Amino acid sequence: MFGIENYGSFIAAILVFQAVPGPGTLAILNATARSGVGAGFGAVAGTLVGDFAYMIGAVLGLAAVMAAYPAAFTALQWFGTAYLCWMGLNLLRTPVAGGDAAPAPRTSGWRHFRQAFLVSITNPKVVLFFLAFFPLFLRPDAPPATLGALIAHVTAISFLYQAGLVLAGNAVARKLSALPSARRVATRLAGLALIGFGIRLAANSR
Repeated sequence: MFGIENYGSFIAAILVFQAVPGPGTLAILNATARSGVGAGFGAVAGTLVGDFAYMIGAVLGLAAVMAAYPAAFTALQWFGTAYLCWMGLNLLRTPVAGGDAAPAPRTSGWRHFRQAFLVSITNPKVVLFFLAFFPLFLRPDAPPATLGALIAHVTAISFLYQAGLVLAGNAVARKLSALPSARRVATRLAGLALIGFGIRLAANSR
């Protein structure tokens, strides 16, 4: 269908890719919880742009470049480690209303866009999916329309799933707004999770 090889498997792969939680999921939920729906969709846009960059890179042979220059890929992983740990530490230091300090100021959608984009392009899950699995569904002689269909499918399904995360995260954040202790715990857990993702990325880069 649409010139895509193994169409059913392709759709299933996208759904599994989205359903497996990772730092991108945390970036979207954190943006929504801290600054509302607009910031959450800013983070969604950042992840989608990161995905798009790797989809184009897969077609242009980025996997071969990374294989030829493994040090560059390792450097990207270490950058991702540092960035995830930095984000996690910031969350651990974030004051929560009703706690021991004043609430942190709301941040812009652009900032969350940038954060989610950087998380996306350094996420091994994203790299593996788009450089290893994505090309399997595109024949070498496929017309540009097939590539467009692949990108459109990934973007649409990813957007719908991530939009659901934003709406669900916003609903939970509203309920937690009256529970400062629960918000504090959720913020600290998110920070620890990001640091954990960073440590795991560092371990995989060895």
